[in-house]
Amino acid sequence: MRFEMLFATLLAGLSTAFAADPTRSRTGTSESSAAGQPVEAVKAAMAASLEAQRASISTQLGRSPSSSFFMLPPPAPTATAITPLFSAPDCDPLPRSTLDPLIDGAAAQQELQPELLRSLIQQESGFRPCAVSPKGAIGLTQLMPATAAILGVTDPFDPKENINAGARFLKRLLIMYHDLPTALGAYNAGPSRVSENGGIPNIPETIKYVKRILAGLPASY
Repeated sequence: MRFEMLFATLLAGLSTAFAADPTRSRTGTSESSAAGQPVEAVKAAMAASLEAQRASISTQLGRSPSSSFFMLPPPAPTATAITPLFSAPDCDPLPRSTLDPLIDGAAAQQELQPELLRSLIQQESGFRPCAVSPKGAIGLTQLMPATAAILGVTDPFDPKENINAGARFLKRLLIMYHDLPTALGAYNAGPSRVSENGGIPNIPETIKYVKRILAGLPASY
């Protein structure tokens, strides 16, 4: 893989640099660096720099969504409720004749009930593909940019691409938590908050969000 080759090259360069150090003793240490610092301090600094380069390379090459999705860092804590409240729309809701085939197709691919996906989209964006929340969530299923990138979304305003990604996100949460209300809570508040709280976090807007989506489902669901 490109990453392993780049990382191996960096490691080789580091090893060569230490091997060429004339002050390096048999024990693998030296009394001082060219700048008068202990070599152990220089090694530590170089190791930190190498790790930063490794992270940069990994970011540039991208990661597999299946293995890295839930490694996303938790969002910064906020004092306000975090339900995505979409901005004043500058586009109309999609008509059902356009929306229903997209929902049905995405739901079938992820083995979800179309009614569930439709209720989530209604709560998230009011069926408006141009919706953008104050926190930056985008499109029909209100994907955060980092989430959209990990899911491989190239245009979050494209209705089909957005709905497919939102359905994949919800499916992963359902697999992770094995419980619909908890998965919906994680979709709204983030998986890290749900995991830390052992369930739906006690955030009023998140609780309302879950209830509204469940209320939009058929009684037989």
